[in-house]
Amino acid sequence: MYKTITFFTGLFLLLSVTLSAQEPSGESESDTTVVEHTQGFDLPSISFDDIEGDAESHDISSLLQGSRDIYVSTAGYNFGSARYRIRGYDSENTIVMINGIPVNDPETGRAFYSTWGGLNDATRNTVSHSGIGVAREHFGGIGGATNITTRASMYSPNTRLTYSNSNKSYTHRAMFTYSTGMQDNGWAFTLSGSRRVAEEGYVKGTFYDAYGYFLSVERKLSDKHSLGLIAFGAPSRTGRPGVSTQEAYDLADNNYYNPNWGFQGGEVRNSRINHYHTPWLMLNHYFDVTPDFHIQTSAAYSFGKGSSTALNWYDATKPFDTPLEGHDPRPDYYRYLPSFYQDDELMFDKYTNLWREDETFRQLNWDLMHQYNMKNLFTQSNVDGVSGNNVTGNRAMFMVEDRRTDRNQLVFNSIANIQLNEQTVISGGFNISLAKTHQYKLVDDLLGADWWVDIDQFALRESSDVDFSQNDLDNPNRLVAEGDKFGYDFTGNINSYELFAQSEWVLPRWDFFVSGNVSQTTFWRTGHMRNGRFPENSYGDSEKQNFTNFGLKGGTTFKLTGRHYFTANAAYMTRAPFFRNAYISSRVRDDLIPVLNSESVYSGDLSYIVRSPSVKTRLTLFYTQFTDQTWSRSFYHEEYRTFVNYSMHGVDQTHLGIEFGADVKLSPTLDMSLMAGTGDYIYSNRPTVTITRDNDREVLAEERTVYWKNYKVGGMTHTAASAGLRYNSTRYWFVGTNVNYFGDIYIDINPDRRTAQALEGFLDTDPGWQSVIEQEKLNNAVTLDVFAGKSWRIDRQFFINLNISVSNVLDKQDFAMGGFEQLRYDAASIDRFPPKYFYLYGRSFFINLAFRM
Repeated sequence: MYKTITFFTGLFLLLSVTLSAQEPSGESESDTTVVEHTQGFDLPSISFDDIEGDAESHDISSLLQGSRDIYVSTAGYNFGSARYRIRGYDSENTIVMINGIPVNDPETGRAFYSTWGGLNDATRNTVSHSGIGVAREHFGGIGGATNITTRASMYSPNTRLTYSNSNKSYTHRAMFTYSTGMQDNGWAFTLSGSRRVAEEGYVKGTFYDAYGYFLSVERKLSDKHSLGLIAFGAPSRTGRPGVSTQEAYDLADNNYYNPNWGFQGGEVRNSRINHYHTPWLMLNHYFDVTPDFHIQTSAAYSFGKGSSTALNWYDATKPFDTPLEGHDPRPDYYRYLPSFYQDDELMFDKYTNLWREDETFRQLNWDLMHQYNMKNLFTQSNVDGVSGNNVTGNRAMFMVEDRRTDRNQLVFNSIANIQLNEQTVISGGFNISLAKTHQYKLVDDLLGADWWVDIDQFALRESSDVDFSQNDLDNPNRLVAEGDKFGYDFTGNINSYELFAQSEWVLPRWDFFVSGNVSQTTFWRTGHMRNGRFPENSYGDSEKQNFTNFGLKGGTTFKLTGRHYFTANAAYMTRAPFFRNAYISSRVRDDLIPVLNSESVYSGDLSYIVRSPSVKTRLTLFYTQFTDQTWSRSFYHEEYRTFVNYSMHGVDQTHLGIEFGADVKLSPTLDMSLMAGTGDYIYSNRPTVTITRDNDREVLAEERTVYWKNYKVGGMTHTAASAGLRYNSTRYWFVGTNVNYFGDIYIDINPDRRTAQALEGFLDTDPGWQSVIEQEKLNNAVTLDVFAGKSWRIDRQFFINLNISVSNVLDKQDFAMGGFEQLRYDAASIDRFPPKYFYLYGRSFFINLAFRM
């Protein structure tokens, strides 16, 4: 990594020298406004003495915090599909706001852009602050803050129609947007809608069916007061691709093999369907107290459903012959793969031939599941040792369940910005969020059967106690039909209250800022079913968990000249654990993980930035330390032969890296862009884990040490680089290309394989020792993208824009961009449950045609 840093520094100095020889004079350019290069202009010449003259200036313009950054924009667009994360951060480290209202999910902290998917035209007015820095709407996270402005008066008056065609997730997209701007009568309106659809996406068996709607209305009450109403949503229904092992990919001769689908009645059907719709309603009051004092107060309400279907099945007693003859209908289940029969040549050849020659074998067999259910006739009086009403019918052996997360959230906030004088700006505000997430399961499709028995089949095997297996103890042996709730039913209650304040000072040579926040988070679980395994703590309200947290950050900018800047920023913050990670098994009980603390984050960065009309560059060194994180999962444990809850606490991570971006105007018509980022993202301590049985409170292992210090944080690309050229014709067309490099890609590791217990029976000289503990590094890759566009203006009123892009032009289909070790493993035969991988899509295209007037 240090060689890489040296290389980037040398390249940056070379560009700086080049800049000193050619940069023209002028004020520091604000990149907040994105400029389309549709016409070339001759740049004025300037001498070196003129450049040096900038150093004599006593009042140098500040570096704009909301500026467009070549590194951030390239990383987000070119590298997002390859699982690259800026500085290695997860999305909960960046605050996303719409019109000043935070829209990160209260349960997980993450921002889901699909909530407003397809509304590109309505949400394009965005100001992003990357990393630690000034954000006047919110304290922000260590990943920065993004505010999407949707105030009706901020849209230019126009009508825009757009059609797009692609071969990725969706095939067709249509959008329209109509904006009036602020009219003479004091009203402003913006209306937008979209439709995205694909009968089949890039991956076989997937589909896409989505809409988007948006309305923003503003009424100017006086010169000082305005009211705004905003409503938007993006209902979507999508069939998901799957992820599998390399053995399955090779047998199917397809790195995009999808085990989630099959034919039912001759039609394609996907078992994993997502259906989401969580609209937002926002009411805003804008108060311009003075030209330098602005207050925005808002109330918002979000509601809707999140739905994800999956197969469920019962009765695991049949022999393994073919899929469905065994207990698992998934076609890539490990017992249906040839590798399971390594010691049986006949069976190995049989399954190899089935996989390679019979496509239906590697698909879900919906028709066979339906047939099994139709023949599974029972009288529900003494099934599986449980008593109930005498009901005759077909008991479901296979079914499709719908895992629901229905959300309600009320937000109230207020933000104030005061320009005290030419040197000082003060910002502050508060945010209150009251959220409830109702999580439960519904019977989606019984596949021809009449009912499903609401009991836990694994609990049934472990105890002869009739009550022990009941999912709903107050309604024992309940027969559920399509549309009924079953399995689990609870609500997560998450209330948060936050205050922040910030001050900025702009001086002739220095800029400073300091910001702080304090927050209170309270959450608890409300159970709506009394579970038979946990009758005492599964129903009703649990104990409330309270966390008080704070954050401090500050930074300075030294303005060497009007073009050269040095910045330094630092932050320390604590944050409450997320509800999703706090409970051992929130589905069925309110037991907390053994140690539940607030997480702490330390972060800092140093940058050298150049801004001129011909060269824009940034070189940044950053360091971040995460401490006291939690890591909680549930899976089938091979050693204990049962489902377990794996709760790890005290997890620390260190992120150290460098970012470099350069945007260079080689000539009036030719631009060059360079971008590179690399980081060493590691687990930096040895956390402890407690393992509990999922079906009772038995502690299987307590305070077990996980030896994963210095292992890489996996599942993402650690190093990425891009070099691009773009030619901008004076006749309103452009063409360009990017060459992208991806390296240092590690798969996510299974912490249990890094314990002393996993290595019992091995000597450190055994080959098996290394195969258990080593972390797989995936191959580096290079991809090529091309893009072009053309603009037309008709009668000075109508504009047409055509943009075409082709990604992965060389159709590289063997680029594994990420993967993970399965949590289920067998140390004695580590290849029995091998890693699963994600592959970058091959050649794909996107065509966008827009008409504006």
